[in-house]
Amino acid sequence: MKRIYTLLFIILFSLNLYADKILVPMDNTQTDHLHAYGLVYWTLTLGQKSEWLLNYKDGSFILDNTKEVAEKANLMGVSTITVNDADLTRIYQEIEENNMKRIFLNKAPKIAVYAPPFSDPWDDAVRLALEYADVPYTRLWDKEVLLGDLEKYDWLHLHHEDFTGQYGKFYSSFRNMDWYKKKVAKFRQVARLLGYTSVPREKRAVAKMIQDYVSKGGFLFAMCSATDTLDIALASDELDIVPEEIDGTGITPNAQEKLDFNRTFAFTDFKLVFDPYVYEFSDIDINIMTEGLYNQPDTFSLFEFSAKIDPVPTMLVQSHKNVIKGFLGQTTAYNRKVIKEGITILAETPNTVRVKYIHGEFNKGTFTFLAGHDPEDYRHLVGDPPTDLSLHKNSAGFRLILNNILYPAAKKNPQKT
Repeated sequence: MKRIYTLLFIILFSLNLYADKILVPMDNTQTDHLHAYGLVYWTLTLGQKSEWLLNYKDGSFILDNTKEVAEKANLMGVSTITVNDADLTRIYQEIEENNMKRIFLNKAPKIAVYAPPFSDPWDDAVRLALEYADVPYTRLWDKEVLLGDLEKYDWLHLHHEDFTGQYGKFYSSFRNMDWYKKKVAKFRQVARLLGYTSVPREKRAVAKMIQDYVSKGGFLFAMCSATDTLDIALASDELDIVPEEIDGTGITPNAQEKLDFNRTFAFTDFKLVFDPYVYEFSDIDINIMTEGLYNQPDTFSLFEFSAKIDPVPTMLVQSHKNVIKGFLGQTTAYNRKVIKEGITILAETPNTVRVKYIHGEFNKGTFTFLAGHDPEDYRHLVGDPPTDLSLHKNSAGFRLILNNILYPAAKKNPQKT
């Protein structure tokens, strides 16, 4: 009988031990902000429900308090706090009385990353973040997109692609480099195999498929040159906007005047840069030399939104810092003058034309664009080694990227939760 009582005590003690919840704080007490996102994503893959507490301790999470979750958090180096019913009541009351909101995360979104199947002499911040956080993704490229494979995924990130078919406009600086020649040859071979007469035509077809994916309800996230070149490709449609030096054919006469801005996601009335020797696609991107940014690092500021009224932009700007150090890229920041009306500006450099982070809706889906290449390497040059995120596990800039992978995990129409 004594053994039975002892066994019952152990069982009841164990149930009580894991009957409470786990709070994952995301303020400055968090030891590894980036792994915290991976922990939350992992719990979703187990079928567990989670809560995202917008603006509470800088966007904290509530997880089930199970032995496996506690062990996983410890393994990943993520700070957690066990909270009981009384603690939760106090937390929820604080959320109710302030600019905060509970968002319920239901399932792990299926993630795809659009990237070429060969190595470029540069890395991609999103893939670095996903791999560091241990968030699984599927890599796909033009063939898979054109075959309709995007419909298998909830969330799509675009690698630093050039959807205009100008090979990143590296012609001036790198046209004699071996990696550039191989890239051009590979792109042309793929275009031919897919039935297109040129790389620009093939890339425009891919851009249209991506837009169709978003239109049907997909979540799109892109950085750097993938953002503006996507809109340029959509606006140019059947026009030839590529200099003869790059594709061997002349530019369509009056191509600038023939652009159709009704086709684009985020930008309008922009002016193209046709000169192959200028490392710029259009005036969507600000000129870092004119703005004096190359040798003088800047910062950008996140907007504060009403969590209860605007939960989506609030999710996208969750961070333990409101002012974040800037970072350059082929597309460093967006020119405010060419951003469409109705686009939500998430971050900007105040008192300038520089907009860093934007979000918008397109039919049933959404898109989020973040300018710049690497949040922890101000001037990330071609050939530079990848950033070691174990040295930047509390990066506010990389948090912006990872906010985006959890946004699709929220209930549909999160403003109604």
